[in-house]
Amino acid sequence: MSVPDEVDLSGDRKRLYRFVERHGPVEPSVVAETVGVDPESFQHHVSILERDDLLTEDREGRLRPRLQSGEAEEFSEAGVSYTVRPARPADFSGVVGVIRAVTEERTYITAETVAEEFDYEETLFRRTPTECRVVFVATVAEEVVGWAHVEAQEQAKLRGTAEGTVGVLEGYRRHGIGSHLLQRSVAWAASRGCRKVYDSIPATNGAAIDFLERNGWRIEAVREDHYEIDGELVDEVMLARRLDE
Repeated sequence: MSVPDEVDLSGDRKRLYRFVERHGPVEPSVVAETVGVDPESFQHHVSILERDDLLTEDREGRLRPRLQSGEAEEFSEAGVSYTVRPARPADFSGVVGVIRAVTEERTYITAETVAEEFDYEETLFRRTPTECRVVFVATVAEEVVGWAHVEAQEQAKLRGTAEGTVGVLEGYRRHGIGSHLLQRSVAWAASRGCRKVYDSIPATNGAAIDFLERNGWRIEAVREDHYEIDGELVDEVMLARRLDE
């Protein structure tokens, strides 16, 4: 059986990966039955996806996307105990719900778009030959109260930058949750060799801009009248955190 020089995310292999991406960790037999491929072809596709660092097996032999994003961390600040960790497939509805709650409160166009992408793709994660996306969550009593998402490009000319969003439910702010989430996403981008992480926020969302600036982000540019919100033209503020300084 010949092995292709590059990962081929097309046909059965693409459907196999997408199913694991949305439902993992998942038993190989469930994947094979759902995708509908014969055992020999299934094992070949899994072997190639594992070779290209796209899939891995957990201790129970279940398939899951391979995303190097670290372990859970426990914090307790101002009377609130919480965990910051990589998101799991079971966190999907919680993450989307928190993003929508935060963006209803304050305008955050990029985060709104991210929520729609998650909902459309039915997964928080993405690892393809062209892009890689991870999500971190903050949980209180196992309930998601905040998120940080970061997405990096795999193309050589774009690998130096990543885009991120972060947000916390109103009732859980001022406990350091947002800063810890931001640190995890920035650390992940740095581990991939990114030079900077950026985010774009409407000028009317002063709280988000102030938060990023307090955490070492800088305003790189302002695009005038970039958004139209409630019939008014609003500037876009583009912020970035340099990782190579």
